[in-house]
Amino acid sequence: MPGAEETLSLGLKRGMGLFPALASNMLNMVGVGPFLTIPLILQAMHGPQALLGWILGAFIALCDGLVWAELGAAMPGSGGSYEYLQQAFGPQSLGRLMGFLFLWQVMLAAPLTAASGAVGFADYARFLIPSLNVYELKIIAIVICLLCTVLLYRDIRSIAIISAILWVGLIAAMGVIIWSGLAHFQAARAFHFPAGAFRPTSAFFMGLGAATLISMYDYSGYFNVCLIGGEIRNPSVNIPRCVLLSIGILAVLYLTMSFSIVGVLPWQEAIHSQAIVSDFMERMYGWHAAALMTGLILWVAFASVFCVLLGYTRVPFAAAAEGHFFSRFARLHPTRNFPSFSVVFMGVASAAACLLSLDALIKTLIIIQIVTQFAAQCIAVTLIRRRRKDIARPFSMPLYPIPALVALAGWLFILASSGSIYILSGFFLLVFGIGAYLWRARRIAVWPWDAPITKRTESAL
Repeated sequence: MPGAEETLSLGLKRGMGLFPALASNMLNMVGVGPFLTIPLILQAMHGPQALLGWILGAFIALCDGLVWAELGAAMPGSGGSYEYLQQAFGPQSLGRLMGFLFLWQVMLAAPLTAASGAVGFADYARFLIPSLNVYELKIIAIVICLLCTVLLYRDIRSIAIISAILWVGLIAAMGVIIWSGLAHFQAARAFHFPAGAFRPTSAFFMGLGAATLISMYDYSGYFNVCLIGGEIRNPSVNIPRCVLLSIGILAVLYLTMSFSIVGVLPWQEAIHSQAIVSDFMERMYGWHAAALMTGLILWVAFASVFCVLLGYTRVPFAAAAEGHFFSRFARLHPTRNFPSFSVVFMGVASAAACLLSLDALIKTLIIIQIVTQFAAQCIAVTLIRRRRKDIARPFSMPLYPIPALVALAGWLFILASSGSIYILSGFFLLVFGIGAYLWRARRIAVWPWDAPITKRTESAL
């Protein structure tokens, strides 16, 4: 008779402990992000003061992480926000719309997120092979997504081992960058601020918002453990630990790494770099050392695509297993107990998304998630506490409700400073998603049309 840790959750096994879950979370968060976005953060405020975006981003991520930690420990199944929003807003009423909107953005955001990592992988590979043309770069990105899909086509125990191995590459890469940078650090270069850098003007706050948005892309992923909650051992303890530890560790590493780089490369030069870490290593040790570091970064970028797909493949599976999404996504592999159809679908969709341009992808992804998920979830944690006394909360955020309010204010600040085109695109997706839900709800006669809900009718669409 299997023990509690082996209990099935929607047919999934709880086979991942704290360390592999933490490794998966950190890999998901890092990817190729900071190695590409440091120049973008510096551009946002035109100087090293933009590194304030790392600090503000870490603060928002920590507050939002407490929201995820409380909800993840209370509802430790696979699917994450899909389940949280449904339970908070009413599983038989408004919660159905909120859960659908989360699924709506996941089916778009998941392939684009994985594709952004794969395209970033291809872009960094150009440092090693400068002759690569645009078509060859697209082919490389597509192959990365398909290879990750093949690796994910296995049970969770094997994936835990793969995550731990890939994590070693992440720590090695960031460790070498920080050690090398500190050994050659020049404070005068790192803290060479332009005139009026900290003057509290509208331009300063708009720049800070833009820098924070980019940093949130690099922190994003701390919730990955919640998406695979049905496969985590001792989830009421390990989910909160994993969320908060991954944010804290990477906040320190990101800040230290960024200052190490701008202490070697002048920021005026760094903002124009296409492969900043490779240029950083080449400046200190020559091309061969830079090539070795580029190899480590490619390792980490590959690992990120792997972990993004791992988390997001579980979301439509969880919804379909409950009869709330297309039934094919509920298919489990007959012997290995993993969502086989969802893995293949997300992998192929991510490969197709690699054909799109990476331009403005970071802003679009974050804005979509703020509008349809992050802001709503900050409200959801309060609704769970007030209306759902039947849901046990093994972990409670300290200083409630301050972290939830700070996280909500942070998301709204990022949204307001992102630019009208991104705000409009986010709300267009929201309105279109509401329309799609109402059309579907009308056809299967569920809320707001007030008819009985059956898995059979839901699975038919």
